[in-house]
Amino acid sequence: MDLSLAALAGNLLAPTILFFVLGLVAAFARSDLSIPEGAAKIMSIYLLMAIGFKGGAGVAETGISARLVFALVAGGVLSFVLPFVAYGLIRAMTRLDPLNAAAVAGHYGSISIVTFVTASSLLEARGVTAEGYMVAVAAVMEVPAIMSALWLAARKGGQTQMGCSLMRHIIGNGSIVLLVGAFVIGAVTGQPGLEQMKPFIVVPFTGVLALFLLDMGLSAGKSVMKNHRDLSGGVFLFGCVMPLIGSLFGLGAGHLVGLSEGGVFLMMVLSASASYIAVPAAMRLALPQAKSGIYLSLALGVTFPFNLTLGLPLYFWLATL
Repeated sequence: MDLSLAALAGNLLAPTILFFVLGLVAAFARSDLSIPEGAAKIMSIYLLMAIGFKGGAGVAETGISARLVFALVAGGVLSFVLPFVAYGLIRAMTRLDPLNAAAVAGHYGSISIVTFVTASSLLEARGVTAEGYMVAVAAVMEVPAIMSALWLAARKGGQTQMGCSLMRHIIGNGSIVLLVGAFVIGAVTGQPGLEQMKPFIVVPFTGVLALFLLDMGLSAGKSVMKNHRDLSGGVFLFGCVMPLIGSLFGLGAGHLVGLSEGGVFLMMVLSASASYIAVPAAMRLALPQAKSGIYLSLALGVTFPFNLTLGLPLYFWLATL
């Protein structure tokens, strides 16, 4: 495996990443460039369906193994533990109160599916294979972090609304339903199904991802400008340091489970990313007193750009050592 700086630069200069940077630049320049909301929603559905289906087809080809079960357990444990690490770190680095710190911490145990999709695309571009069941690991890591955040908030004196409505909201989250559903369909239909779907979910995938990341760059830049007053130096630094710490947890877990280089890389990416879809929605419902401007700006405006521009090349390099 080529570990040169040129290889790392090749990941950083991938067209998909550069389109994300273009979105950031356009937002900071206050350009009127925009992607229609309906188009962005369709692209999101497409990407989730494609990555889930391909992952399921990969599992159908390799079969169910003990390593798959261990990877699922490792993902669940990481998702539950990382918010506690994040909580301690952000309390030490910033002046955030316990309630807002707990709300932020929950985002850093859950995952960013777009970061995962981008990482999978980079692996494909470099011809590196990874276990197809990593899609299932991503789905498993959505929920435990929310429970950890709510426990932290309740333990530190905050009020939480933990009830049936919250659980229904989590279980019925559209991203999880589509990802898991597409994974199951891919696993049932296997390689014959993948061949039938190939012209739709394989060939256009990179182009759709590039356009979607352009929109994400615009959203991230606008979020930072809108909520910059809530982002102190310590908060901003946390958004860059916590992904590095999370990636090391993922590195250890990936090697412990015995994943391939590509699988270790994806486990690192999942552990380093921060949710900006499922967890914010849950926090609004369970912790309405927490400031959404802080946790949304951190997850989407700081950690997401950091991972896409600097994190992915670094994680790839570490995974292949």
